[in-house]
Amino acid sequence: MLDLIISQAPRFFTWYTLIFVLEAMGRTLMMTVIGCSVGALCGFVITVVRSTKSHWLLPMRLLVTIYVEVFRRIPFLVILFIVMYASQGFGANISLSAIATVSICLVATAFLSEIIRAGLESVPRQQLEAAQVMNFGFSRTLFMVLLPQSWKVILPPAFAFMVMFIKDTSLASQMGVVELTFTGKVLMNRGFSPFLVYGVILAAYFALSYPLSKCGAYLEKRLGSPQRRKSVERLRAHSGPAKRELVG
Repeated sequence: MLDLIISQAPRFFTWYTLIFVLEAMGRTLMMTVIGCSVGALCGFVITVVRSTKSHWLLPMRLLVTIYVEVFRRIPFLVILFIVMYASQGFGANISLSAIATVSICLVATAFLSEIIRAGLESVPRQQLEAAQVMNFGFSRTLFMVLLPQSWKVILPPAFAFMVMFIKDTSLASQMGVVELTFTGKVLMNRGFSPFLVYGVILAAYFALSYPLSKCGAYLEKRLGSPQRRKSVERLRAHSGPAKRELVG
């Protein structure tokens, strides 16, 4: 095996292979960043809707609650195929990468909304009572009391979720998206040793996820106080089953 890897190395480590792997890394990172960014924005809107007490928004609260509960429990691979066949059913001519990105947005919205909601709930109730005493409305309480205190609790698990999704984009290879895992399949079909190919793919995933995981760990340590660490633990309790629910 080692002799095979050594003999194939000069033919494998070429400029073409490097560009091919780097493009796949960029596509994997782009899908994750776009999906999680849109998911964070939509998740925040869902959290705000679920936090309101207005009777007029009751139907919308029920709808977004059902959405979150359903999409947190459907495997990501199933969502990929649902989005693909739905787009074909409506006659939309979009690329497989766009289908994968939309799927990530749908799942990230559901999970990140729970992370944001748990972060907002970590703010001590005395702060909300003080805002009510000062006649703060919902918007002022949200942007002047809740968000300034909760974002430090939300960021670390949000980074952890993004790192998790970098790895889970490999499921998009099942529908033909040319990301890192699919790139490994292509290189293997060209006759290269699987140990050589997937050793490089492993290193590529590590290069993408390690900086983000270190950044999340730094934020958790930098922003963490004893009270915030307890809040982060509560937050992880909400998002801990995410991995199992995501991949089924």
